[in-house]
Parts: sequence; structure tokens; C-alpha cells
Amino acid sequence: MHPLNDMGQLLNLSAYQSRARSLLDPAIWQYLEHGASEEISLRANRTAFNNWDIPTRPLTNVNGGHTRQTLYGQELAHPILLAPIAYQRLFHEQGESASALAACAQGGQLLVSSLASQPLEYIAETSDSNLWFQLYWQGERERTLRLLRRAEAAGYCAIVFTIDAPVKQATLVLPAHIHSVNLESIPPYSAIKSDQSQVFDGWMAHAPTWDDVSWLRQQTQLPLILKGIIHPDDADTALKLGCDGIIVSNHGGRVLDGTPASLTMLPIISQRIAGQIPILFDSGIRNGRDIFKALALGASAVLIGRPYIWGLASAGAMGVAHILRLMRDELEMTMALSGCATLSDINSSKLFSNPSNQP
Repeated sequence: MHPLNDMGQLLNLSAYQSRARSLLDPAIWQYLEHGASEEISLRANRTAFNNWDIPTRPLTNVNGGHTRQTLYGQELAHPILLAPIAYQRLFHEQGESASALAACAQGGQLLVSSLASQPLEYIAETSDSNLWFQLYWQGERERTLRLLRRAEAAGYCAIVFTIDAPVKQATLVLPAHIHSVNLESIPPYSAIKSDQSQVFDGWMAHAPTWDDVSWLRQQTQLPLILKGIIHPDDADTALKLGCDGIIVSNHGGRVLDGTPASLTMLPIISQRIAGQIPILFDSGIRNGRDIFKALALGASAVLIGRPYIWGLASAGAMGVAHILRLMRDELEMTMALSGCATLSDINSSKLFSNPSNQP
């Protein structure tokens, strides 16, 4: 049976996960689902949510409640953004354009990856609203600036600069028809000397620094958001350099194993930033309760990654839209039962720490 003909059986995220796994090549599924090395950080991201309980407040009047949020001048129906996931045509032939269509239909937002498998201009045309563009450093300022200017010309309305993945292990050989169509060919780096390190003198020699963040801030009038902040001192530096927001993220546990869970660091970073710029959250969210907990601990909005790709793989744009609807519905139910009519009502007083769940 065609996936679109039996969407009635896809009643929750678990069903979408199972369906996506059955449809995808095992190597592609492995690339999507697994993390770095021993997957310590991948597991920690999920476990951290279990350390918080949500007490119910059943007699609170929540009539007229809603999940609307405003970010950088955009009115969103809910605080659930689609994280920048590379090579989405691996999962469905319509790729990023399907995700953009779904995000727009559900009143949300898509962050388009530098490693998108479709032209960034084409993806932007798919959406009725201006998308955000996730920018990877291109090894040097000139190439990075050309990619930034393309995103600006295509109408993207925010730049999300990912800083935490200068070195990533390749885990998948891409099919011949799928590649990073928006990137220029980068010349081979100069050979390192025998007494030099491949990491320090090779890969990291072309990674961005805080000086490059300062330079990038001067190149665009669009909101500049740093993705991959996991240390409060880095959050401070981002603020001092004029960044308009940060995303607390350990890259879904896909880069350095053993980094703290993103949720563990969120309240620490939130306390340091003290509301001066929006804080977004990424890594490990699987349901509306998780979203509620992240918002309560200091996030203005959250990014989901793997779950919406389950929807994309299962049923294209309709699947992504349904994932967003399911997660928004669960967020609304959690808010209502905990006595929160709007996102502004959600704060740390709505959670209880549960030491019995902590290792």
C-alpha cells in the first residue's frame, strides 16, 4: 500500500518512526538515527528530560489559550521550528521543499541547511513565508560571504550560523544524484607537514573563530543566530559580539560524544543571558512534554530534527505537517493541564526536579 493511502494508521510519532525505518535504506536510517562514537550524548539528551516532572493544575482557567510566538518579527502559530537537516532528498524525493511547504502550512518555520539537496532559491519559492538559512563556514570568508549573499537575495530572513561542527565523521556515502547543490567546490587543502596534526593544522585551520563571527556580524543586517552553544561563556561572547540569538545545542549528539545534554545546560545559559536575546533549544525533543520542559527552562522556541524526518520519509509534506500538528497538540494539552494558557505562562515554577530519575 502507498504510504499516503494509510496515513490513518500513523497516529503518533512512534508509528512514524517505525514507518520511516521500514521505508528507508538501512544505511540511510543509520545515518539519520545514530550519534557520535558510543552515543553517550545522544542518550543523555533524552535522559535529561526525565529529570523533570510536570505537576498538573487542573482547575486553572485556560480559556482562549494559544501557542503563538513572535521571533525576529515573524508571527508563528507555535514555537516548534524544523531544524536544518542535510540532504533531505535522501529521505523523500521532494526533499527540503516538502519540509518548507509543511512548515508554512502549519504556521511554523524551516531552517534550510547549507547542505540542502535542492537549490536554496527553489526551497524559498516553495514557502509563502520567509525561511531561515543555516550557514556553515565555507573554509574562508569569501566563499562564506557568497553563500550568505545568495541566501539574502533569495529572501531568507534570518541567518543561523552553526559553529559546533567543524570536524564531522563521514557516516554515509551519498547516492550519485544527491549532493550539496548550493556549495562551491572547495579546493583541496594544502598538505600538512610530517610534524603537524591533521586535526589542529588541517581541519581546524579552516574552522571559524570568534573573529570570524565578529566579521560575519558586520556583513549582514539580518538577525544572526549562533547554533551550537553549550557553554555559558560562549553565550556571553555571542551576546557581546552583537548576535541576535543563540541555539543551545550539542548537535543532537552527532559531533563530540560526552558533551553535556543540551537540556542540562539550558537553564545555566538562560540564567547567564537573562532575557537579553532569544534562546532557542535543540537536541532530543520527541514530544510536546519535552517542548514544554525546554520552554520552562528558558527557551523561547525549540527545534525538532529526527521526528520531522520520520514524517518526511513516511509521507512527504503531509507527514511533516502531521508531525508538527501532533507535537503542537501535545504541547497544548500539556500547557492546559499544567495551568498555562500561553507560552508566557510557562516557567521553571511549572516543573519539579525529580532526583529519583537522575543517574
